[in-house]
Amino acid sequence: MKAMVLESVGTPLKPVDRPDPIPGPGEIRLKVEACAVCRTDLHVVDGDLPHPKLPLVPGHEIVGIIDLVGEGVARSRLGRRVGVPWLGHTCGCCRYCAAGTENLCDEPLFTGYTRDGGFASHVVADEHFAFDLDADADPISLAPLLCAGLIGWRCLKKAGNGKLLGIYGFGAAAHIVAQVANGQGREIFAFTRPGDREAQEFARSLGAKWAGGSDERPAELLDAAIIFAPVGNLVPTALRAVRKGGRVVCGGIHMSDIPAMPYGLLWGERELVSVANLTRRDAEEFFPIAKRAQVRTHTKAYPLEQANQALDDLRAGRLKGAAVLVPSLGI
Repeated sequence: MKAMVLESVGTPLKPVDRPDPIPGPGEIRLKVEACAVCRTDLHVVDGDLPHPKLPLVPGHEIVGIIDLVGEGVARSRLGRRVGVPWLGHTCGCCRYCAAGTENLCDEPLFTGYTRDGGFASHVVADEHFAFDLDADADPISLAPLLCAGLIGWRCLKKAGNGKLLGIYGFGAAAHIVAQVANGQGREIFAFTRPGDREAQEFARSLGAKWAGGSDERPAELLDAAIIFAPVGNLVPTALRAVRKGGRVVCGGIHMSDIPAMPYGLLWGERELVSVANLTRRDAEEFFPIAKRAQVRTHTKAYPLEQANQALDDLRAGRLKGAAVLVPSLGI
């Protein structure tokens, strides 16, 4: 198999040839069709997230075809297209798993972080954390749904049912969530880097009622806001933009420090909450909703060997939508 491997934090990924992996009991092997590139991959590569498995194959928005199954897995799964997300395994017995909040599991494994991921031609996954996908859909378009879509959906649920929704950071997750929220009849207010007219126009093209810089204020107070950008300074900014009783949801796995702020920004029963990982239930809910909403992902495909370029483009904000690695493009 071919893989792009992180050997040490803060260094470029290296192309490596490895023996094809063999799935163990309860595992499946996928021939990777596409793997989207997530901001969390940047956090892993850049060292913002501690203690990754090294050497590591990043990538956790994986679409592929099952070509080998391990002991205990039904052979009827062979040939199926599945998706593998960030949450790659849970213990099933801690207090959080027992309560139905497996996203908070005490002993999880994360795809592309503590177990090898999808920046490769093949990947092994836990069969219970691989979701059946539409066999007729475009795998490149599907890939961003496996994290940007799922985390965005969990954030949208956390935001509540308010009509006026602000989104800070209009990247891969935001462009999917905006389409779902529009389908629910909400009004979207998109906040981008100040001066990023291209991103603001992109947001408007996806139905945003208003789009401007994060240094601007909308004309009306919002019911809720979701922060996808990993910028702690946006927390007090978003709290200023929501009404009394409103909610601000932090959707990233990593964020820079939140600055000191006056209590008055939180007072008035405003709420500040975070979203951690995802659950399998989120996927069961989201994929049918995305299909009904006719969500169209905006992607840029790269050969697997150009993973470093894709990461650089994401880091520099040069993407509209999501970067997707496609192993077959390099053949």
